[in-house]
Amino acid sequence: MAPDTIVLVHGFWVTPRSWENWISHYEAKGFRVIAPSYPGYEVEVEALNADPTPILNSTVPQIIEHYESVLRALETPPIIIGHSAGGAFTQILLDHGFGAAGVALNSAPTEGVRVVPLSQVKSTFPVLKSPANRHKAVPLTFEQWQYAFTNTFTEEEGRALWQRYAIPANGGILWGSVLANFRPGHQDTWVNYHNDSRAPLLFVSGSEDHIMPPAIQESNAKHYKSNTVTERREYQGYAHLLPAQKGWERIADEVLDWAVQHAR
Repeated sequence: MAPDTIVLVHGFWVTPRSWENWISHYEAKGFRVIAPSYPGYEVEVEALNADPTPILNSTVPQIIEHYESVLRALETPPIIIGHSAGGAFTQILLDHGFGAAGVALNSAPTEGVRVVPLSQVKSTFPVLKSPANRHKAVPLTFEQWQYAFTNTFTEEEGRALWQRYAIPANGGILWGSVLANFRPGHQDTWVNYHNDSRAPLLFVSGSEDHIMPPAIQESNAKHYKSNTVTERREYQGYAHLLPAQKGWERIADEVLDWAVQHAR
């Protein structure tokens, strides 16, 4: 039986509000759509900007555990779609045995992916410029947001989305992801690239993404050595905030079709 539920996993610097268009789009197709927030992020964007304490208190294991509790409560395995850091979390959830199929949009890398394009360095510099930011929730100015998230949008479009979606990010988690490849043992974003029982996975890249460029997803996909389906698509002209860019409906439909077709 084809999946009837879609779980959407948001990334850093945003909340589930960033999925608002996709939620209504998929619900109109008859799917049950669930877009959980990270633990502590249940309040509105405005509240998190006023008091980012919940952001600072979050950890990757807590986030994964929270999503796993949501997935365990479902009667049948859903399609899991994650954006940015949510793409990395989607990979982890699939590796842990959840989901009928997964889609990672402009995905952050899992452990072992060492590709670091210059545009990514510039995009994450507001956090990584100081080790002190490991203990802070770090916001993006509009100019930083426009470069990292909405570089193909007009200034008016980018500013409206910054005001509606943007929150600070946990500096400790971002620093941890950078250091993951240089510490002994498995870190928070480790997955088993040889897991033959993992659900099918589709990587989607926006060609103009600055913070998570296509080279990252290409390298990430190549790390998988399992016999299960792992594919990658690239959409020309799309920035990091692909779920909100004009034409997103076509991508939403195409990745859903892929997921339904490949679902276990």
